[in-house]
Amino acid sequence: MVGSLTNPVMLRAVVVLICAVCAFLIGLVLIRRLRRNIAQEADLSETSTSLETLPLHLYSNVIQQLKQQKHELRVQSQAEQHRARITETFSQAVLSNLCSGVLVFGPNGLVKTGNPAAKEILGFASATGMSAENIFRGAVICSANDTDREAAPGVFPDDTHDEPVRLADEVDAVLHGGSRRRQVGAQYQTPAGQQRFLSVTVSPVPAEDGSLLGVACLINDLSELERIRRQQQLHGEISAEMALRLRTSLATIAGYAQQLANSRDPELARQIAADIAHEAAHLDRSIGGFLTEKRAAPGAAAARSVGK
Repeated sequence: MVGSLTNPVMLRAVVVLICAVCAFLIGLVLIRRLRRNIAQEADLSETSTSLETLPLHLYSNVIQQLKQQKHELRVQSQAEQHRARITETFSQAVLSNLCSGVLVFGPNGLVKTGNPAAKEILGFASATGMSAENIFRGAVICSANDTDREAAPGVFPDDTHDEPVRLADEVDAVLHGGSRRRQVGAQYQTPAGQQRFLSVTVSPVPAEDGSLLGVACLINDLSELERIRRQQQLHGEISAEMALRLRTSLATIAGYAQQLANSRDPELARQIAADIAHEAAHLDRSIGGFLTEKRAAPGAAAARSVGK
């Protein structure tokens, strides 16, 4: 054996064999390590692919949901705008066709809007941007209900106060004074000089949070009703005066008749009879004229009767 190792050929063969075995083992180790690395890289690649695919899918779903919500919000917004336009159109139509005047004052005390009836009643071509002071121009209150007197004692004129209360002050009291709704009557003169009697309801316009958006004035022209009321009052006074005249004439005629019955003088009897006839004719003219004028024109009859 020793002799074989001393043989150079054999020694070289043994060394080559050992080197080959070592190279094989090293190659085997390297191959196993390479296969393990390849397997790990494959696992990492699969994991990375799944992680990248999952967020992309979720992102696509989120995008679809956002688009759907955007579409729903657009449809809802369009529906709300349509309802707002319908409401505004309806409100404008109602205000335009009201026979009562409506003025809306903003928080700054200027008119924000007014309907055609208000312009016609007040005699303005346009009241937008005007203040209550410029519109009502010294119009004074001539009546107020009991509720308003209790709500704001001392504001309305009464028998113990001669100081008149202006209609513009009522608007200011509701707008800046925190007062409740007021319903008053006022004498008003248009810019053209026409005298009118107005019934005005001044109401606050609150917001949802309780703040004040402004003041609304509902205006009605009661000039014709006031004229009829005054005519009826005057007619009642004239009727009372006519009744007094009738009683006086009847008493006079009765006195003449009594004198005629007791008289034996023919001349005096003729004078008394003439006086009775004259008084009866005067009474007939007064009553007949009063009744005729009452049927024809109560107002003219009242004026002419007072003249008599």
